[in-house]
Amino acid sequence: MLNVPAVFIDLTPEDQAVELLVYFKSLGADVPEDKSPKGIEDDLNQIINVCETCFKANEAEVESVLNAIVSMLVVIPVNRAEQLILSFSKKLTKAKGQKLGLIALRVLWLLFQSLDEHCPIRYYVYYHLIQIAKQVEQVRAVFRGVEHLKQQFVASPPTTEQMQKLLRLLHQVLVASKESELAAKVMIELLSTYTTENASQAREDAQRCIVAALGDPETFLLDPLLSLKPVRFLEGELIHQLLTIFVSEKLTDYIKFYQNNKELIEVELGLDHERNLKKMRLLTFMQLAEGATEMSFNTITSELQIKEEEVEAFIIEVLKTKLVRARMDQAAKKVYIASTMHRTFGRPQWQQLRDTLASWKANLANVQEGMKAVVSAQMELAQQIQ
Repeated sequence: MLNVPAVFIDLTPEDQAVELLVYFKSLGADVPEDKSPKGIEDDLNQIINVCETCFKANEAEVESVLNAIVSMLVVIPVNRAEQLILSFSKKLTKAKGQKLGLIALRVLWLLFQSLDEHCPIRYYVYYHLIQIAKQVEQVRAVFRGVEHLKQQFVASPPTTEQMQKLLRLLHQVLVASKESELAAKVMIELLSTYTTENASQAREDAQRCIVAALGDPETFLLDPLLSLKPVRFLEGELIHQLLTIFVSEKLTDYIKFYQNNKELIEVELGLDHERNLKKMRLLTFMQLAEGATEMSFNTITSELQIKEEEVEAFIIEVLKTKLVRARMDQAAKKVYIASTMHRTFGRPQWQQLRDTLASWKANLANVQEGMKAVVSAQMELAQQIQ
């Protein structure tokens, strides 16, 4: 995908360095034209310090020059190249505009892929990759998911603090990119890195996680958050109470909470009250549907505090989420429930699942016995005919 320019292919790293120094000198950079007596590392340091000078050249030339720098960095022993790699990565984050940003992203991805998997500096290169991906809105080109991220560092895992810093950045970038599902998974992974002993240190992360989940119009199943240690540490606080309402309580509970804590919701947490109402109506409907096969329009208007003429539009919104399967009978003014996703999944839900499976098993046994009886009767009839 990325090719080193032909002019550098057959040159030694030292000769490549001289060629690049001459090139940057021609662009007006303050660099010597001759190789340094201190060695190639010093030459590369000079080149990297001014490498953004080439950003004003045409795109193909910029990418070729930057790839040439990569080709030199990867032949130097890692213990001598770490600072150079870090400096180069930082320089590439300064590429302005979409076109230059995409070039920087491709070049830095090439460097990341070229480094030995046991090399700890890969973490820093990846961190800067995410920063560039944010600028050009291409985070999915680098980050495919939490498991894929872990695979990148199997041979040389980052420290817990490093991973937390990276996950925070990823969450921020994914939220900005409207990748809400991935952002939620990243935040849950971040909170899972804390233990009971240091959960209190995760207060900010836990609050950010709750706010992001509540504010995301596509996130409805919030029960798993309550089991996270940093979230449990917030028990007794208003934000935890608000989360509990979204997990298992109804619209009326939210409205009462909002009336007593308007400033918390709208100012401190920055949540949108109207969006909260919309989500709580959906969650309340799910809860009502859990134990029902049908629901009257009167029940819906009463529980969700909407007008009868708004019911049809509301049910259409519910069906779009695919959290509930149902059909509407406008003539009878009823909604017939086929199935619904549970808002929480604890012991009662496991018991219900167990009972359902046991019922299926019994029904299948009855069917099997019935089939045996049919087969036996057919065999007897065949024998009599013979």
